[in-house]
Amino acid sequence: MDKAYQVIARRWRPKQFSELVGQDHIVRTLSNAIDTKRIAHAYLFVGPRGTGKTSTARLFAKALNAEGGPSANPDNESETSQAIMNGSCMDVIEIDGASNNSVEQVRSLREECQFAPAQCTYKIYIIDEVHMLSTAAFNALLKTLEEPPEHVKFFFATTEAHKVLPTIVSRCQRFEFRPISDEVIAEKLTQICQVEHIQVEPAALASIARLANGGMRDAQSILDQMISFCGSDIKEGDVLDVYGLVSDERIAKLAQALAALDYAAIIAAVDEFTAEGRDLYRILIDLEAHVRLALLDAIQNAGSTDKLGVAMSTESLMRMLDALHRGEASVQRGLSEKVNFEVVLLKAAEESRSRAIDSLIKQVAAAGGGSGVDEKKKP
Repeated sequence: MDKAYQVIARRWRPKQFSELVGQDHIVRTLSNAIDTKRIAHAYLFVGPRGTGKTSTARLFAKALNAEGGPSANPDNESETSQAIMNGSCMDVIEIDGASNNSVEQVRSLREECQFAPAQCTYKIYIIDEVHMLSTAAFNALLKTLEEPPEHVKFFFATTEAHKVLPTIVSRCQRFEFRPISDEVIAEKLTQICQVEHIQVEPAALASIARLANGGMRDAQSILDQMISFCGSDIKEGDVLDVYGLVSDERIAKLAQALAALDYAAIIAAVDEFTAEGRDLYRILIDLEAHVRLALLDAIQNAGSTDKLGVAMSTESLMRMLDALHRGEASVQRGLSEKVNFEVVLLKAAEESRSRAIDSLIKQVAAAGGGSGVDEKKKP
């Protein structure tokens, strides 16, 4: 029987700290902690999905239980390392916080951790989505977390740190996982495609990275789906069609129509997007990103830019960006997506050319030049 197919996100999971991309600050801190033997008893990994929290927990567990003592570069081929990475090690217990969130289960964990590890140096508990634990479960864990046995380490991972009790957070070393930049994601995907013998356009990888929203796992899953759709040759147009995106050129053209108050072009563009089955909410997000780049250019150039085809001030671009941002909810959750999208675009175009009342007062005052005051002084 053929071996079951394993998705790219699992096959390319980091096996060493050096393979963990986009989180250099965390790799450096944990490596130094191992080298200097300053290893805490509890760690809290916080960040968006797909940024490497659980992978880091496994790598850290593998490093602490390396043969011959903790090492930042453990042997990948050792029996213990392989068992930890494939989830079969008896002393590295991975727990899903969402389905093991009762106080009884935490009490059971508290009793089990008193026993010495069976085959490793440390017994390590990795609790994913720890914010899903109940308040009673958190409280049951407090004492053990404050003074655990010497052989026990706790690694917590969560996407919603604000839901974790402050009393838990204060007993952990907290690490913030950042969204991974599009450039780093595209670079990693290029490396994967070379090894997998996949031909892919750089523009297609850029679109995949944009879709991933800073998550490496999301990007790898999208790439896997595109390989299933296209085979070994992936074009930018394929990615755009499958996920309902539009090219950067069409986003730029739409932004220029807004800046020029070309209402007919705006309506025509929306009609085209709808007929092609494009994701209007995603187009709105990409449009905001494009306008933001124009705003940054205006800030760097004395408050004016022509990036959108016509001269626009920082104030105008801020009003346009604010109108687009306010319309996100109506486009995403409104009953009539197309109509809401059209209204948001037309409002953004109109508001970008309106003048704030305070700026008009300043302009009138400056034009007066204080001449009225001089006239009052005359007899």
